[in-house]
Amino acid sequence: MNRYPIWKYAILVVALLVGVIYTLPNFFPEAPAVQVSSAKATLKVDAALEKRVAQILKDAGLAADFVRFEGNSVKARFADLDTQAKAKDALSAALNRDPQDPNYVVALNLLSRTPAWLSKLGAAPMFLGLDLRGGVHFLMQVDMQAALTKRAEALTGDVRLMLRDKNVRHAGITRDGNDVDVKFRDRETLVAALRVLQDQLPDLDWIEGADPAGMKLTGRLKPEAARRVQGAAITQNITTLHNRVNELGVAEPVIQQQGPDRVLIELPGIQDTARAKQIIGRTATLELRMVDDSVEAQSAARGNGPVPFGTERYTERGGLPLIVKRQVVLTGESLTDAQPGFDDKQQPAVHLTVDSNGARIMRDISRENIGKRMAILLFEKGKGEVVTAPVIRGELGSRFQISGAMTTQEANDTALLLRAGSLAAPMEIIQESTIGPSLGAENIGKGFNSVLYGFIAIAVFMCVYYLLFGVFSTLALGFNLLLLVALLSMLQATLTLPGIAAIALTLGMAIDANVLINERVREELRSGAAPQVAIHTGYERAWATILDSNITTLIAGIALLAFGSGPVRGFAIVHCLGILTSMFSAVVFSRGLVNLWYGRKKRLQSVSIGQVWKPTPGAPAKA
Repeated sequence: MNRYPIWKYAILVVALLVGVIYTLPNFFPEAPAVQVSSAKATLKVDAALEKRVAQILKDAGLAADFVRFEGNSVKARFADLDTQAKAKDALSAALNRDPQDPNYVVALNLLSRTPAWLSKLGAAPMFLGLDLRGGVHFLMQVDMQAALTKRAEALTGDVRLMLRDKNVRHAGITRDGNDVDVKFRDRETLVAALRVLQDQLPDLDWIEGADPAGMKLTGRLKPEAARRVQGAAITQNITTLHNRVNELGVAEPVIQQQGPDRVLIELPGIQDTARAKQIIGRTATLELRMVDDSVEAQSAARGNGPVPFGTERYTERGGLPLIVKRQVVLTGESLTDAQPGFDDKQQPAVHLTVDSNGARIMRDISRENIGKRMAILLFEKGKGEVVTAPVIRGELGSRFQISGAMTTQEANDTALLLRAGSLAAPMEIIQESTIGPSLGAENIGKGFNSVLYGFIAIAVFMCVYYLLFGVFSTLALGFNLLLLVALLSMLQATLTLPGIAAIALTLGMAIDANVLINERVREELRSGAAPQVAIHTGYERAWATILDSNITTLIAGIALLAFGSGPVRGFAIVHCLGILTSMFSAVVFSRGLVNLWYGRKKRLQSVSIGQVWKPTPGAPAKA
């Protein structure tokens, strides 16, 4: 009656082993480290930098646990904070000869000390939030007015192309703030243009007005269209920030919209606010411009003359100067995708896709400039650099490719830069703060103690009140805690102070199921049932009540998970997982212990479950 088959015990043993293995990494504290990553979009970090970093540390007499190239950065781990600080100074001085124009970001970080054998099994510690691990916090303001201005500039070019396609003559197109002014010499032409513009640009309200030289149409973004532009700008900026920050290997960064025009950024483990600013400032804007191949431009590129009017001097990847026209053909706002691949000759290339507006512009520009070069520039911190400057071989459309003397890796890097390099609107930091690792360690200590003391208090009560069944309940509670931490580690969830609060709450809710079971067994014993029957019936009848109560609580947790954000969402994740593990541990694991202890006894006379109050024979029943 109260015996588990072997396979059930096998499942419990496997669950216990998995829980132990995936919980263990959380007991190894993080170590101070230094992370070196590229400060420029066109500078690649590769394995050669790993050897260079190791040599710099060796020359400085600094011992590192390891120097490792991971992802897009080189990480070096150290035994103490003092060595970490010295290593940062040594690497900054050696790698960045010009502090005003650094090539590399040298940032303080934290790395796990998890043993290699656990890492090989896929076991890793939970990510810790900013309040537990320390790190930097930024609140950034998006310049929404600049987004509208940028949109107005794009619309000015669109209007010019549309009227030219329809052969409608105008006397000039200008941008006045966020308005687009189109001038005409006669009313008949104005009416024809109005029909074209209203049909093809429904996002603009067109107002007829007077002009000293004749008459004009003024296009102004509709309020709903302006809101869409601003919403798209902040969405694109968040995506770009994600792409850039993820390249740095920051564990579980938080990048989310806060209010209509602000972005919250949290980088756990990053201890240096100045370097974190450089990381955030890496986000670049993308522009396509035509190369000036005139004799004057070629002379200026060689340094033999001034730069022609309307052009600028930039540097290609190889360090060669290039004279580029100021007029922007296309911005990164129109680029929808960039993927590495191969051209018709099976040479590495980058395949680009632009939106419909970009396709129209590319078609017109390429048709007029076949055989000429088009430069793709990335601007970071106001400084532009040419990623590539291919020759236009034919008319381009919504999909085209750039190729040349590049390797497969360079094609991959270029595609990544083009995909993640565009900000829709400028951003500035309006609030910043740093949470040191010591404060994070203090929060961890307080949270750990709250869970520990709560567990001890519950264990003492259960053992005193329910005796041996209380011991079984306490072991089941410990098993529940083990499974919960293991699940969070396997899912690589981010643990914050609200998450620790959810763990403490889970302990109280989990023991409630064991209380229901124990009291149900007591009731059966009071009714005169035999001990084995009381155990069996108690577990069977308590299960329905446990299931109902946990499902209702789980519904509340799912609601928090669906509609909450930030700390509330972190609390909800731990809360929901805790409910699932508590149902398994309270019913399956605790009954396994009871069956293992009492199930083998055929003639069981009594069970150790505390005082079982029975009515005195002959005593009158209470009303």
